Amino acid sequence: MDRSAELYRRSSEVTPGGVSSPVRRFEPNPLFIAEGKGCRVKDVDGNEYIDLCMAYGPLISGHANPEIMAAAQEQLSKGTVYGAPSEPELALLEKISSSIPSAQMVRLSCSGTEATMHAIRTARAFTGRNGIVKMNGGFHGAHDAVLVKAGSGSTEGTPSSAGVPQGATQYTRTVEYNDISAMSDVLERNDDIACVIMEPVLGNVGVVPPEKGYLEEVRRVTSENDVVLIFDEVITGFRVSEGGAQKRYGVTPDMTTMGKIIGGGFAAGAFAGRKEIMELVAPQGPAYVAGTFAGNPVSAAAGLAQLRYLCRNDNYAKLERSSDRLVGAIRDALIDNKIAGCVNSVGSMFSVYFGPEQVRNGTDAQKADREMFGRMFRYMLEHGVYLAPSALEDCFMSTAHDDEAVSALEEAFSGFVSTVRA
Repeated sequence: MDRSAELYRRSSEVTPGGVSSPVRRFEPNPLFIAEGKGCRVKDVDGNEYIDLCMAYGPLISGHANPEIMAAAQEQLSKGTVYGAPSEPELALLEKISSSIPSAQMVRLSCSGTEATMHAIRTARAFTGRNGIVKMNGGFHGAHDAVLVKAGSGSTEGTPSSAGVPQGATQYTRTVEYNDISAMSDVLERNDDIACVIMEPVLGNVGVVPPEKGYLEEVRRVTSENDVVLIFDEVITGFRVSEGGAQKRYGVTPDMTTMGKIIGGGFAAGAFAGRKEIMELVAPQGPAYVAGTFAGNPVSAAAGLAQLRYLCRNDNYAKLERSSDRLVGAIRDALIDNKIAGCVNSVGSMFSVYFGPEQVRNGTDAQKADREMFGRMFRYMLEHGVYLAPSALEDCFMSTAHDDEAVSALEEAFSGFVSTVRA
């Protein structure tokens, strides 16, 4: 028995499903990773893989980036957590505020889930209303109010998870992404809507970009109905541009949530927004938000180092060129081999869908051939490429994916497609 299998057997005895997050599990057992360096990871059995999971998005600068590690280590030498403000925390707050168009004020949290939960609470405090509108397939963390159609296809207002009371989701409504008519209709029919929370680029059903003019129209109808527009940029924040998706598409929401990249590989989250909204957050206002590890100085130091690294030396442009090259090669392979499917991408994130020729919303994404994705996952693993195991997760590129790695990835994807044709 290999070590990953043995470790998984032991892990299954002490934690449900043997993993700390459901998306990490696959048959017969997940890999136990021993180390990561640059764009590669090595498992406990010594097998090396080019990583396209990249911890589900945070590692945009690669594993163990020297600058980020040095910043974290410097802070570690001074302590881990204080229960008081720190200069690394302030520096990260200032960087986020100066980069993200909507971020007049920012509050740090410990995760993206916390960030969305706190943002919704604050939006409700600001409007005095309870209703939430989210997208079919949109994921905003694992808290009760948003576990409705979070990629699961459950019915409107019905929890997507056991243990979530019906009352927790009674104010949650869902609409289809890229359908402005549905959005307008739900806002016009309901006068209790506090906020629309949405990923500007869907990321929990694979990558689904906004159609031209869609985000602008969402901005218009939410403003007309005095509804707080929250962009969940936990994935896209500092990934698709220095100012996130809102800067890339030129649409500024009222509030923004972030996570992943802002922690530099450590746990972190943040929510931000217009000053008049954010001033309602405690201790300045009545919307209670707190956390022992919020603004953790190690996470803040690492996150700030990563953001500074990304924002110099044309790193975003270089990253996007590498991503475009790989995405183009995969698309060409599908076309050349007459394989039904499509590749969606925004910046350095992409998804391969087998079956549908177009994926423009959560319903389309659910039609993708998961069995075919499973075949690709196995093939890629056997050929030294690690993908997220789920068909509806994203692939992430990093600045550490050099020409050699991109060439190897092109070869691996093309190799799999040729086996499908055969």
